Amino acid sequence: MEAGFDASMLDRETVAALIAGLLFTGVVSGTLAGLLGVGGGIVIVPVLFWVLTLLDFPDEVISHLAVATSLAVIIPTSISSMRAHNKRGNVDRSLLKLWGPAMFVGALIGGILSKYIPGGGLRLVFGVVGVLVAVNMALPKALVLAEHLPKSGLVNRVIATVIGFISSLMGIGGGTLSVPTLAAFSFPVHRAVGSSAALGLLIAVPAVAGFIWAGLDVADRPPFSLGYVSLPAAVIIAPTSFLLAPLGARIAHALNARYLKLAFAVFLALTSARMLLS
Repeated sequence: MEAGFDASMLDRETVAALIAGLLFTGVVSGTLAGLLGVGGGIVIVPVLFWVLTLLDFPDEVISHLAVATSLAVIIPTSISSMRAHNKRGNVDRSLLKLWGPAMFVGALIGGILSKYIPGGGLRLVFGVVGVLVAVNMALPKALVLAEHLPKSGLVNRVIATVIGFISSLMGIGGGTLSVPTLAAFSFPVHRAVGSSAALGLLIAVPAVAGFIWAGLDVADRPPFSLGYVSLPAAVIIAPTSFLLAPLGARIAHALNARYLKLAFAVFLALTSARMLLS
């Protein structure tokens, strides 16, 4: 058990309420993962931040724990969502080959550098980027830069690296940035959502590894934490998130592109504003 945590402050009712809240978080995040291709991090990060704040953990570790644990949950959720979208032919393998390696590297760099970024910095990244993306997605016509992805392999690698880096610091699966970026290059939205679910896996795995390393020697973490990853929270959220991702994917294919964008914008704006206000 890590220093700074007093388990006696949790009575049975509080523990039951926290478990119920985390299970509900898994339901919502899993559904959103399939629906929007975002890995559910836009829900998991703010909820974990609130829970850890309620339990009086130091501000220095709360944001890192929320982001890292969210990324750990995204791994199984992305697999489930990716499989569901792949069955419908909406995972673009050529895009995975083009963006995947650079996105992996960017996420790994972000996870490692998290050791040197304060908690307020992580919240600022989440809030500012989230609000900007939400505004863009809510517009009647999303920003369109070109009719196709850049032909330059270098430009594509730079785009993917930046998305991987920022996504790892936000605790999200990549859809928050990759979906609007792909839309800006006239990529079909359903295909962008499905491909983003797969790209989320390439972000979460290296980012989690980086956050584990960054938090190994940090004090005042919750009990049973692996680096900055809270294993109990991940174990509670992950199963329901994994199981609900296919439902979100089915809902996505029953909606038109405009409704998908609006749903994405509303959820992202609410959670981003909450992080900025905190």
